[in-house]
Amino acid sequence: MLKSRLALIAMVSQIVFTSMLSAQDDSQWLIPRAMVASTELKIVWQYNLPMAKGESLNDMLLYGNRLCTLSSGNYLSCINKADGNVMFASLIAPAGLPVVDLESYKGELLAMVGNKLVEINADFGTEKTKTQIDTGVVCPVVRNDSFFYIAGADRRIRALRADDKVKVFEVAAENASRITSVLAENDFVVFATEAGNVIRIAADKAAKIWQFDANSAVVGPIVHDATSLYFACRDTWVYRIELSSGKLLWKCQMQGILDTAPQLGGKLVYQCVPGMGLAAIDKQTGKPVWPVPVKDGAGMLSESGDKTFVITKGGVLVAMDNTKAKQLYTVNIALPIKYATNTADSRIYIADAQGRIACLEPAK
Repeated sequence: MLKSRLALIAMVSQIVFTSMLSAQDDSQWLIPRAMVASTELKIVWQYNLPMAKGESLNDMLLYGNRLCTLSSGNYLSCINKADGNVMFASLIAPAGLPVVDLESYKGELLAMVGNKLVEINADFGTEKTKTQIDTGVVCPVVRNDSFFYIAGADRRIRALRADDKVKVFEVAAENASRITSVLAENDFVVFATEAGNVIRIAADKAAKIWQFDANSAVVGPIVHDATSLYFACRDTWVYRIELSSGKLLWKCQMQGILDTAPQLGGKLVYQCVPGMGLAAIDKQTGKPVWPVPVKDGAGMLSESGDKTFVITKGGVLVAMDNTKAKQLYTVNIALPIKYATNTADSRIYIADAQGRIACLEPAK
């Protein structure tokens, strides 16, 4: 099965770009050319992942020069972002075994496969290491150069040495609250809890540096830039705090109970608000930028200058002018869309459950 899939992928990969340019009928693609003809967007490439009957696309991850996809059949495919050619395809677990929390780190992909933490070589799709985690995992495993940090169901974080997976230390919130996310860099680790605590610790030992207390549970991952942390809470507020001290810089209230993390752009912070859509907040001031959220907005796709590209839950691509706070145009794909938020450039990467993938970009 794997060999036949790889052969099919290799054959399709050779013809995908030529077919896109020459086909008179491009209805098999996710984005027919006519759909974007009246906009500034152009199709860079499209690719249709080979899928077995009943198989669907579950996850997409941008990493370095590639777009990684994971199917419900546990096939991991990595596609070159520049041209849409397949770099590898690999079965990383038997069908039916849960594979969750696909992450990346310096040439490796990380995932929980059942109750095992698996490291996968991001160049070839081969398994490097597999480590059993007996405590359960309540949020994505993260790592830096020295340690893996695993938040367990027992409300403790364990730091495993990266080289040999030996536990070096463990830490928990003083109130023993359930951990909702962990952020790790070489010089610091920050974790959040269901009680609203955001706690910075040393990267190499169980030593608390500071603690910030919000009013309610922190939801989803904390995101950061060079000086600040940004996160959402179920108390309806989005927060920005100082990385070095934990000092509150601003908080912005949304019109709903939040259940996902914010997305960080160049000048704006984007927050999905249940029942409303996607809101945009000025990163410096903490003030809303769009008077009304993009209706049913699911997330930010990319930014181009003062424009933001948004995807809605129903599959409408929306171009927003941030300077004028108004909608420029829409592209109605009319399908639920998988997407990967791109902060490296203005390219847009979207797909549907059938595995049809499109890369678009605005005219320069």
